[in-house]
Amino acid sequence: MSRARDARSARRAAQFAKFRLTELNLIPLVDTFVSIVFFALTTATVGELSPVVPGVRLPTTSVGAVALSQLTLGIGAQVTLSGHPLMSTVDAARARATDPRQPLVIPQLFRALKTAADSMRSVKRISADSSLDTPLAIQGDSSMHYDLLARVMQTARMAGFKNLSLQVNRTGSSTTVTTAPSGTGAP
Repeated sequence: MSRARDARSARRAAQFAKFRLTELNLIPLVDTFVSIVFFALTTATVGELSPVVPGVRLPTTSVGAVALSQLTLGIGAQVTLSGHPLMSTVDAARARATDPRQPLVIPQLFRALKTAADSMRSVKRISADSSLDTPLAIQGDSSMHYDLLARVMQTARMAGFKNLSLQVNRTGSSTTVTTAPSGTGAP
């Protein structure tokens, strides 16, 4: 009887041997998923392109995300907000702050940005003292000085915009505008 039992267990072992897992290697599977996620993130388009403000020559870059439709502040020969001239760049650079606690703020630009921010707050029905999530894209001429850029960014922050981005042209393409988030800290 033990020989019959041994033969039966040998047949069962041979029959179920094909279902036995000896090794499960997850590394190729994980590598495949990481590659799919990487290519999905690097080739995804972000949104519509925003038009370049006339009279502004944007600097170029080879990296960055495509610009979203957003409120645009152009700084070329003129400082413009959504295509409407506010003041000359020379006047913006020479402007003196009226508040000694905020020496970087440009008063005329602050008033225009504050008006735009207040109208957005009233449309979105949020409190007058809260920061806006609406992005403000700054299209600065490639010859613009960094001190003026710092003043413009501080003025925008004081007016209530917390999402600022700097727009540039991609290298090799004269019509594509990309944004580089500038952060929310003080310059």
